[in-house]
Amino acid sequence: MTEETAELKIFFDSPKVFEIQNIKPLMGLTGLYFIFNDKTRIQYPFKTSRLLYIGMSEKKTNSIGSRLTEHFEGKSKNWGLINYGKVNQLYFTYINFEMLRKFWSNRVEDLESYFILDFVEKYGVYPICNNKSGYEILDKKLKANFIINWPYFE
Repeated sequence: MTEETAELKIFFDSPKVFEIQNIKPLMGLTGLYFIFNDKTRIQYPFKTSRLLYIGMSEKKTNSIGSRLTEHFEGKSKNWGLINYGKVNQLYFTYINFEMLRKFWSNRVEDLESYFILDFVEKYGVYPICNNKSGYEILDKKLKANFIINWPYFE
């Protein structure tokens, strides 16, 4: 497996109910998190998905736990997540950035962009509650070839 042809399948951990007691253990962790709902499938241009949002934590002081807490408490002011949460049970899953360090030498911000871009390629637009990618988009094909298990959210 060379760096140019490296292919890594990304599977997601079991869904966690979007509740504060499930979020607290993630304090201090960096990486990506994915918020989705239980029933409503969003009709994206190419496919449907329950995925609402892809987010990231780049440092331990602003950890996955901190970011999810902000979303849970509404402090992030992401009205899409807040309102989907009013009518649906929300869930989340995450990827610990340290687990991918061996395969990804760039910043976690770039990894988030990679995932968002891959979602755009498969579904036609950003996840409905991602208002922007957050960072300039990289050429994801230069960095890795992740096969992301997006059907997990379908």
